[in-house]
Amino acid sequence: MTDNVNTTIQTEEGPALSIVVPVYNGANSVGHLVEALQDLEVPGGLEIVLVVDGSPDNSLAVCRGLLATCKVPLTVVDLARNFGEHNAVMAGLHHVRGQYVITMDDDLQNPPSEVLKLLAHAQTTGADVAYTYYRSKEHATWRNWGSQFTNWVADLLLDKPKGLYLSSFRCMNRFLVSQILAYEGPFAYIDGLILQVTQRIERIEVKHLPRAEGRSNYTMRRLVRLWMNMFVNFSVMPLRISTVTGMSLSILGGIATVFVVIEALVMSSTPRGWGSIMAAVLLLSGVQLMILGIVGEYLGRLFLTANRKPQFIVREAWRSDAPMGTAAPAHKLVKRA
Repeated sequence: MTDNVNTTIQTEEGPALSIVVPVYNGANSVGHLVEALQDLEVPGGLEIVLVVDGSPDNSLAVCRGLLATCKVPLTVVDLARNFGEHNAVMAGLHHVRGQYVITMDDDLQNPPSEVLKLLAHAQTTGADVAYTYYRSKEHATWRNWGSQFTNWVADLLLDKPKGLYLSSFRCMNRFLVSQILAYEGPFAYIDGLILQVTQRIERIEVKHLPRAEGRSNYTMRRLVRLWMNMFVNFSVMPLRISTVTGMSLSILGGIATVFVVIEALVMSSTPRGWGSIMAAVLLLSGVQLMILGIVGEYLGRLFLTANRKPQFIVREAWRSDAPMGTAAPAHKLVKRA
């Protein structure tokens, strides 16, 4: 069952801005990120929520150490295992108190100095969400191609505004966050949820820096999993494509059958062409298996959702409610065995 442990916290009077950062293999960078974020002068104040997503390094120890030194309210959420970036963001959203929420990665490729620019743009435009885009992306070539493919697919499946880049560095208002939190399924995709809720979307250009150290945590496997969430959880387009493909091949098969009958009546010798027959059989068999696979993916996800596969599980969570410019002892919010 989804561990939505922070329902009472959401109703408290909170700061103007909450910043949610999923942390995975970020032990060497998250401290620098928090240090830069805590020095931002945000009217109304800010809080930081770090979600340690089953990181194999010592990210949890580093994040817990920051509780004693951070000069702004800091929440550290420890997930029981790795659930993926979007599920980790959902866990963080359950712990935010701000009127606006910015999500960003822990790798410092999005400069903390751009946070104020993004927040101001969201506030002045009145948008439910403000996305960022980059003049140039400092990612590996294959990652850029994967991002382009993801955005192209989103154009087709999610009714995404043309030209909108779906960046993980985004700013959402409280209304949108509350609507996103209504989703309790295990296959979270933040951008899909956003596009289901609102069309009040803005964009702003920001800087994108080279990765300070290490390498991207996104592998081809993780990208494929993300694409499947987009394909299957937020659109029935794959089923419609399967239907159209099946109908088209059936029509072509009917036309071919007519030609075969005519050839058999006109030609006295046995028709030749076993190669073309085998090619047709293999093509049709492949298409049938593909369609069955798509249908099976939908059914499998329905099965897992019906059996309440957890969206995330919080093992423990801590918060230090520090007044601006000071540090305060942390207290435990949640404990899970």
